[in-house]
Order: sequence, then C-alpha cells, then structure tokens
Amino acid sequence: MNMDTLFNHASSVMTVVSFITFSGILWWAYVHHKETDFAAAAQLPFADDEEGTRHG
Repeated sequence: MNMDTLFNHASSVMTVVSFITFSGILWWAYVHHKETDFAAAAQLPFADDEEGTRHG
C-alpha cells in the first residue's frame, strides 16, 4: 500500500469523525433542551457580586 493512499484514507476518516463530533456537539447544545442548565451557567459571573453585597 502506497503511503499517499494511506494518508488520503486517514484524511477522509478524520474528516468524517470531525463532522460527526461537530454534529454531536450541536445536538447536545440545541436539541437536548438544556435551557435550565444554560440559564444557571449564565448567572455564574454574577454570583460573586451577590456574595460581596451580602457580606459587605
């Protein structure tokens, strides 16, 4: 088997694997309906501010 042929097949396989991974991330983010988790994570930067005003 020629090395160029081997690298071409490996490149094709990695392209397919990368596309499947990207599709899985999109599915997890948009289809899995994690709005409550995302809403809680969006409020994390403000959590320190609330702690500082309570103790200050």
